[in-house]
Amino acid sequence: MLKKIDYIKKYLILWIAFILGAVHLLNVSGIFVLSTPDIRIFHLMLMLSLLFLDFPSLKTLENSILDNLFRFILVIMSLLTGIHMIFSWEEIAMSGGDTTSLDIFSGIVILLLILEATRRGIGLLLSVICLIFFTYPFYSQYLGGVFYSKGYSLERMSEFLTTTSQGVYGIPLGVSASYIILFSIFGSFLSQFGAGQFFFKLATRITKNMHAASAKTAVIFSTLLGMISGSAAGNVAVTGTLTIPMMKKEGYKDYQAGAIEAVISTGGQIMPPVMGAAAFIMAEIIGKPYTEIMKAGIVPALLFFISTFFVVHFQAKKNGLKPLKYKDDGEKISTVLFNGLQYLIPFILLIVFMLNGYSPFKACFFSIIILLVLNILWTKRISLKFFENLSFAIINGTKNIVPIAIACGAAGIIAGTLGITGLGSKISGLILTWSFGIPFWALFMTMVVAIILGMGLPTTAAYLILATVVAPALSDMGVPMLTAHMFVFFYGCVSTITPPVALASYVAAGIAGAKINEVGWTAFAYGLTCYILPFMFFFGPALLLNDTLDMILIAIPTSVIGVFCISLFVIGFYKEKLNLLNRILFCISGILLLKPGYYSDIFGMVILFFFFVFNNKNIIKSTFRRYI
Repeated sequence: MLKKIDYIKKYLILWIAFILGAVHLLNVSGIFVLSTPDIRIFHLMLMLSLLFLDFPSLKTLENSILDNLFRFILVIMSLLTGIHMIFSWEEIAMSGGDTTSLDIFSGIVILLLILEATRRGIGLLLSVICLIFFTYPFYSQYLGGVFYSKGYSLERMSEFLTTTSQGVYGIPLGVSASYIILFSIFGSFLSQFGAGQFFFKLATRITKNMHAASAKTAVIFSTLLGMISGSAAGNVAVTGTLTIPMMKKEGYKDYQAGAIEAVISTGGQIMPPVMGAAAFIMAEIIGKPYTEIMKAGIVPALLFFISTFFVVHFQAKKNGLKPLKYKDDGEKISTVLFNGLQYLIPFILLIVFMLNGYSPFKACFFSIIILLVLNILWTKRISLKFFENLSFAIINGTKNIVPIAIACGAAGIIAGTLGITGLGSKISGLILTWSFGIPFWALFMTMVVAIILGMGLPTTAAYLILATVVAPALSDMGVPMLTAHMFVFFYGCVSTITPPVALASYVAAGIAGAKINEVGWTAFAYGLTCYILPFMFFFGPALLLNDTLDMILIAIPTSVIGVFCISLFVIGFYKEKLNLLNRILFCISGILLLKPGYYSDIFGMVILFFFFVFNNKNIIKSTFRRYI
């Protein structure tokens, strides 16, 4: 009986995921076009259904008769309320917002379904946060001070949050239903048709016979894969199974191998062109083209990966590892690149399309078509395997964003409550008061809150909350909007390697067979650059390519030297083990060089100069005597 039910669930998940993904692709193609409310309602309806079919009520009840009964009841409720909203939204809009008791009841059910889906798919923390915000209007009239607000009834909240574009079906869900799902499907197409294997081959050939070759392969491989995945834990799961055993074999300790993979996979979320789901939402919230977000993310992402490259190199030196002899299979790098053109061309054209004014989802759709055409040309046939890969690419791409879609719906509840009650502006006022109007303290407070929130929430959910609550306060204090949102975004990303709750580190520790906390704290140290960079966005917008050309041209090389210094501080090794004083000097020099500005660069270089003079005084003396 239970086996049959399990089979039915899996069958339904496959078909619902395929239908949802196919509808989004057809909608973008223009074969048939759904209105904005229709696509958002349809998107949430089926995402809720997928989540309830895939996630148990409780771990203790998993796959029991009672659990399966609850799952199917919730799926039916998701479908019925979604269908009702699809058929009633136009009448509500045309009447100026008049709703019936059935509309309100459906709205209440949808809100409860989102809260339950959030608890199951994301965690209790976000569900509780949503519940606190949702119930705030019911008791706000009894609160004093800044938290006082006019109260609203359950009916009014249901009406506002589910029949307007300022609640559940607002910007976050709209981004999920347009940008995120298309990019997830595109990434899934690349993976399904063999891009992962190509990236790994390319990375191993680039790093062959290098010192710390396995770790550098992991850095390049995860960078390439991170460009299309945008998920830290997912990237660890895909790349870690290949790279972590390689690093352990080369001589890295198990916790070091796990930490390296966790750090570089986290960097995948900040690497253009995908940059994780939150970046698409950022573009919508701040009203800038996605290409602007991509441009702002290029230098920070490269600095992050360059820093990791230095870290793995000096860690190998410190461990006394010797380069391993590369086993050549006879395939030249030119052959690997030629065979990989079917993956590189769609990837490059995706960026070209966006730079030429195409919307991200249109660019993504055309890149998928080009990928399929190139695959047919490369293989010279259209086989059953081709259609199987196509189907599973759509299914997996859709399934991968189920938690993100639910998080977007939950964020709509928070954003809607902030809007109707005016709580958002009051929280911004509190931040201004508590920071004494000093931007640095406001940024520091934001960092702490972002890391704490991010420990228990996915990056997208953490960013959405901070973007609606904290980022406006930073903007009011004079922090440019893009800088404020990039600041929040970065700290939401690094929360995946921040102990005590570090999801990417957890996954890496499992693969490496290492202790979770050991991997977590090592990853935190290896990723130190990413904790410093966001502050530099405020002090020097050149790192976001938002300054004069001369400042940008100076900031990039000095920042590379800066991350080099911070890497030496983290590892504590250059040509020999560094003492505490030298490490502190490297840290200070690194921070000064990362901060764009003439004076900070000069001071940073002076410290670095004196370090090298002092540590090479014997060589300098002998050279000086030779020529004098």
